[in-house]
Parts: sequence; structure tokens; C-alpha cells
Amino acid sequence: MRAVITVIGKDKVGIIAKVSNECLKFNVNIIDITQKVFEDTFAMIMMVDISSISVSFTEFIDKMKDLGNEIGMSIRTMHEDIFNSMHKI
Repeated sequence: MRAVITVIGKDKVGIIAKVSNECLKFNVNIIDITQKVFEDTFAMIMMVDISSISVSFTEFIDKMKDLGNEIGMSIRTMHEDIFNSMHKI
């Protein structure tokens, strides 16, 4: 089982570290990561493996959203299937 995490907001030091540490806390493995800074806006997409997640997926979504609020970023998490369905042409 995989999920997609998106992170968008004002660039600052430590974003990747904080998001990856939150994944570590819940035994979520990062499979792939891409990030870009546009002037002062940070954007990142992570593909993660949630097959060994230590909490419910819903709770993980809430924890990631809470982290986003804490660091002033928008963090959204969704199952890969939902992400793919939303982005089909």
C-alpha cells in the first residue's frame, strides 16, 4: 500500500527533515521524493509505503496535517489510488 504526501508553503530550513521524521515516527517508508523551490515557495511530493504503518491511515493523515499547521505549511496525504484517479486526463 502506498500514499502520496504533498507539502507546499514558504521555504524554510528543515522542512524535509521534519516531514521525514514524522514518517519515521509512524513507520512510514519514503519510496521517492521530489522537491522544488520557486523563489520562496517550497513544493514537495513524496511517495511513501504505508504497508507497515503503526497507526490508522486516517490518524496519519491528521498527524501530517497537524505538522503542516505547526510549521506553517500545507501538508496533504492521500492513498495513491485516489491521487491517481484525481489526476487522470
